[in-house]
Parts: sequence; C-alpha cells; structure tokens
Amino acid sequence: MASTADTDDLDNKFDSFYTEVKEIEKRDSVLTPKQQIERLLRPGATYRNLNPFDVLQVEPETPLEEVKKKYRRLSILVHPDKNQDDADRAQQAFEAVNKAWKTLENEETRKKCMDIIEEAVGRTDLMLAEKRKKAKKEGKPGIPEDDPDKYKHAIYVLTMKLFADLERKRRELAERDMEERKRKREQEIEEEENAKAQKEWQKNFEESRQNRVNSWQSFQSQGKAKAKKMKAFKPPKNKPESR
Repeated sequence: MASTADTDDLDNKFDSFYTEVKEIEKRDSVLTPKQQIERLLRPGATYRNLNPFDVLQVEPETPLEEVKKKYRRLSILVHPDKNQDDADRAQQAFEAVNKAWKTLENEETRKKCMDIIEEAVGRTDLMLAEKRKKAKKEGKPGIPEDDPDKYKHAIYVLTMKLFADLERKRRELAERDMEERKRKREQEIEEEENAKAQKEWQKNFEESRQNRVNSWQSFQSQGKAKAKKMKAFKPPKNKPESR
C-alpha cells in the first residue's frame, strides 16, 4: 500500500499540473479554438502540416522548452473534449498537433527538420542573389524580397515545398518497399506450393513402391513358373506307321 507521504506527493503533483493547465487556458483565452481547428484543417493541410514548426506556430530557433509550452497550449485549445460541437475535426487537429510535437521532441527527427529549414534558407538566398543581379542590370533599385516579411515568406514557401518533396519521396519508397515485399511473398508462396507438391509426389511415390515391388515379384514368379512348365513338357514320340 502507498504511504501517506506518497499519496500527498501525488496529490501535490496533480494540483501543480491542474494549476498549470488552468493558467494555460487563461493565458490563451484570447485565441479561438475554432480558428485553430480551421487553421490546422485548411485546404492543403495534408502538406502544410508536414512542417511541425508551422503546426505549432513557432520559429525553428525556438528553444525546445518553449516549443513544449506552445504544444500544450494548442493541444488544450483543439482538444475534442473542449470542442464537443465539432469533435471529429477537433480530433484531427489534435492529432496534427501531437504529431508535430513528437517530431520536434525527438532529436533525430528535429535535426532533419532543421536541415530542411537550412536548405530552404540557403537556396532562397542563392535565388535572390541572382534576382538582385538581374534587377541591377535592369536598373531597378531592388527586389520585393528585400522586405523582411517577403523574404520570410519566400523561405516559408520553399520550406513547404521541401517538406512536400520529402514526403513524396517517403511515400514512393514505402510503395516500392510494399511492392518488393509483395513480390517476395508471392515468390515464397510459389516456392512453398512447389515444395508441397514435391513432398506430396515423393510421399505417393514411396507409398506405391511396395505395390511396384510386389507386381514385379509376381511378374517374375509367373515367368519362372511358365518357363518351368514349358521345360517339364515333353512332346509325344512319333510311332512308325504299320503297313
């Protein structure tokens, strides 16, 4: 049985957690759960939600502890229990939030996401450098992406494309893997059937062996008996004719 001290400790932990949840709910009361659900299920969400930073509305450089707090706030906002009038869609949004957090919580998958962000930034900078050269030759003062917000948007668009490309490759690999497994399984089934047929043939062959031996022995016995009979048979002697 748990001691009184252990029970008190559990009660204190629960009270602390409950207080934290209430503080989160109060702090985010200005946000609309319906709007968050709509955001997470908007057209194109299948690919947009591949970017966990976008799902949780955090910058890539945000410390993990802050990301975790944001995750908790969003998960509370879109939780099906909090949106019983739209529980099915809330469940979908809730799952998207959970998936995003699990992706960023894991060190390996988080690093892959950061690699995509870095690639998007690098490729965007190269593209804009060429765009600036062209604008300079044409005598233009600059390019739209010189504006920080438009520059950020350019990175955002390319980031989404890279996440989409990665997901497409993942699906293609999964399909090829499935086809390969299917092909191997069909080959295994064919080999099993061939082995079964061979085993059945061998069994029938063994079972019929004695019948073949008996038939051969019977044939030989009959042949010997016939030969003996032919040998024992003596034709009658011819008698001279009397005149």
